[in-house]
Amino acid sequence: MPGRLRPSLTRPLLSPRHWLAWLGVGVIWLVAQLPYRALLWLGRRLGALIARIPSARRRIAEANLALCFPELDVAARRALVDANLRDIGLMLVEFALGWLGSDRRLAGIPTRIEGLQHLQAARAQGRGVLLVGGHFSHLELCARLVSQRIRIAGMYRVMDSPVFEWTVLRARLRYADAMFEKDDLRGTVKYLRGGGTLWYAPDQDMRSKEVVFAPFFGVAAATITATHHLARMSGAVVIPFFHRRLPHGGGYALRLEAPLENFPGPDVLTDTARVNACIEQMVRAAPEQYLWVHKRFKTRPAGESEIY
Repeated sequence: MPGRLRPSLTRPLLSPRHWLAWLGVGVIWLVAQLPYRALLWLGRRLGALIARIPSARRRIAEANLALCFPELDVAARRALVDANLRDIGLMLVEFALGWLGSDRRLAGIPTRIEGLQHLQAARAQGRGVLLVGGHFSHLELCARLVSQRIRIAGMYRVMDSPVFEWTVLRARLRYADAMFEKDDLRGTVKYLRGGGTLWYAPDQDMRSKEVVFAPFFGVAAATITATHHLARMSGAVVIPFFHRRLPHGGGYALRLEAPLENFPGPDVLTDTARVNACIEQMVRAAPEQYLWVHKRFKTRPAGESEIY
């Protein structure tokens, strides 16, 4: 199987300089043991605290939402910013649950999945599948939830902390088919050609060389072109994958939509714009749950001023 191997615990990881990181892992594990409703309560309290503290992240979210929702008045945008910052508290505890929660605990979370027939049809044809989604606050938890029904792999960026990299990679490899570093194009293509299913989110400004400026909420956004290239080289179908948190502790709704027709096409910009349009549609359905604190528009076309 291509991708990263399950890492071993080595002596350098136990060095005193990593003890604080291990303490953080312990806290995350404890949070993951909470009953689901208690965990949501904790996330809401954390979110309320985050929303009250002035920060650079608030200013980033305000700038993004002013660009993407110009039709909203000042009061409506401020309310959306506050809701989004409160959602970060839920994101923190959902990451803990997604990484270190037990299978039994995950099985008790209400989960509704629609559109599995699209995946089954692609597999019946022997084709790989790219599940293309966005960076929503619950992405890690929903990847874990969907993996209870279907085997999926993921792409990720290696963490700066060796302790957290060891912890999270081992956790992900408990439920994922494989994990690929973001630059492992060869391994990813091989996996897809073998009929694998890969979850992928191409909606962050990574300042990569392989980007085009495609519209996102009507704004030119530097967008990686990997969806086009992966589909072209592997023959995989591209299925938009949307997930949202339901209100009042009602769990999560996950939806696999019909594959994008005639994808990839001959033009990389057109294909990338199509992917951005899919993600924009997802965001509009649950805007407070999207990761607006990311500098989505930090790379600008030549001649345009900086946004942040």
